[in-house]
Amino acid sequence: MNRKKGILICGHGSKDPEGVNGFKELVRLLKIRYPDYEVDYGFLEFSHPVYAAAVERLYTNGIREIIAIPAILFAGGHAKNDIPYEMNALQSQYPDLKITLGKHFGITPSILQLSKKLIEATESKLTPLDRKESCLLVVGRGTSDPDANSDIAKMTRMLWEGMGFGFATTTYIGVTQPLLKDTLPLVNQLPYKRVVVLPVFLFTGVLLKKIYTQVQEFAINSDTEFCYTASFECDELLLQTIDERIAEVEQGNPNMNCQLCKYRTQIIGFENEVGKEQKGHHLAVKGILFEEEEKIAVKKVPFSGLKKLLGI
Repeated sequence: MNRKKGILICGHGSKDPEGVNGFKELVRLLKIRYPDYEVDYGFLEFSHPVYAAAVERLYTNGIREIIAIPAILFAGGHAKNDIPYEMNALQSQYPDLKITLGKHFGITPSILQLSKKLIEATESKLTPLDRKESCLLVVGRGTSDPDANSDIAKMTRMLWEGMGFGFATTTYIGVTQPLLKDTLPLVNQLPYKRVVVLPVFLFTGVLLKKIYTQVQEFAINSDTEFCYTASFECDELLLQTIDERIAEVEQGNPNMNCQLCKYRTQIIGFENEVGKEQKGHHLAVKGILFEEEEKIAVKKVPFSGLKKLLGI
């Protein structure tokens, strides 16, 4: 039996091949960074391999302990519900396998430093300008979870105060308000010469390109200078955050902060979601559907049957 532990990097997946390639490059660097572990990866949807295939591959290679790290920036439904559900379901298929789920990336000093680095790299290509004459516009993915959305707003505030922008605000590309398309006209009315757009995304993809397009199209008819940063990609500072998450699991403290989780406590406007049943909502993507009346869950499907359903 392989005495190594496994590290499973749990990606979301993308319809954009560039985004998938960026994620695979991250995994490649982690394999070099963690030679004493067997590092593998899987996706929640849109891309292959799915988590089940990755876990089977690790298991077949003799791995009996897996550290699963969600490659997710903030604790929305994917980090709180979908990935834990998938790991729990897979854990039940292997009695002698231990899967320990780590925390999502979240806001760390390294993530803030990386954001600062990206902003400065963008500013360096432009005419020098006192930052007090610039507005920072931080763009999040947007989720149905106010806890995750508020983390983007917190990040905005920390960068605003830490970097000395004249003003900063938060917007989203989908799901929640305010949307980027509605925020651009608002910041355009502010008395700032430049708007620096920071998309908080790990890699390029459909949504990041949508952000760039919206900013470009709006800027054509504006007297304000609009610019935007790159995504996080595989920067050393991002790798340091992953180091923290792996170390937390090894030290037995991988817990996320659930103080404001809508599934655990009464949050204004989301009271009916406390104690909501945990189940993945990506099953249709893989061809696995629930029959609600009979409450058939993936964990009740024999793994041989699961592999057949997943086509692996």
